[in-house]
Amino acid sequence: MNTEKVVEHIVNWLKEYATNAKVNGFVIGISGGIDSAITSMLCAKTGFPVLCVEMPIHQGENQVSRGKEHILNLKNQFKNVSSTEVNLTDTFEKFKLVVPTIENKVTVNMSLANTRARLRMTTLYYFAGLHGYLVAGTGNKVEDFGIGFFTKYGDGGVDLSPIADLMKSEVYEIAEFLEIPKSIQKAAPTDGLFGDSRTDEDQIGASYNELEWAMKQAEIGKTGNDFSGREKEVFTIFSKRNRANKHKMVAIPVCEIPKDLK
Repeated sequence: MNTEKVVEHIVNWLKEYATNAKVNGFVIGISGGIDSAITSMLCAKTGFPVLCVEMPIHQGENQVSRGKEHILNLKNQFKNVSSTEVNLTDTFEKFKLVVPTIENKVTVNMSLANTRARLRMTTLYYFAGLHGYLVAGTGNKVEDFGIGFFTKYGDGGVDLSPIADLMKSEVYEIAEFLEIPKSIQKAAPTDGLFGDSRTDEDQIGASYNELEWAMKQAEIGKTGNDFSGREKEVFTIFSKRNRANKHKMVAIPVCEIPKDLK
């Protein structure tokens, strides 16, 4: 990958989109992860105002510290970057008090994890509305179009996706080129939605490198029968998640009424 040219292309794309949309800038949630780090820096390079928002909900201290380190790094480089913090922990806890629950704790915890992401989306759009900004998404290609590893109307609820055509390995290439803090580059990817130390790989059962491989194999028409051992296991993980999460990756189904009924 011609990393320098890719960065230049994304920055120009962002500038052109914002100019044509006649908006004032970008707002982005900062998680302490690599995707939000490079997305926010790419937005900052446009020269448009960029608001970085920290939205902790029982967040691990290491995630919080990485996010703050990145924001400070951005502010030192770009005068158009500002930041704010909205601690949503109390809001989340109050939500839990007013909704019913069920005995299946796994299901409850998954629903609450997605609720965290949707509270953050709501917060980002609040700031977008205040300032006339676009909400910049942070999903990469594997997450957004491979396995659907995002929350529908949560971190998937954005105005534009600058890095959604980049594989995770390419995200790391750009992070190195942009000199994103090493603490972020070395950190194990995590969505931080469960209030514990589980990583993306813990949840998915495969690494991003493995998932990239599986995605490329699927694109050239391979099936599970073409593989054995760990390769077959990884391909199966990819295929199952891809099928199960299609509803996130395609347009909302619309019931079209036959013209003779109107």
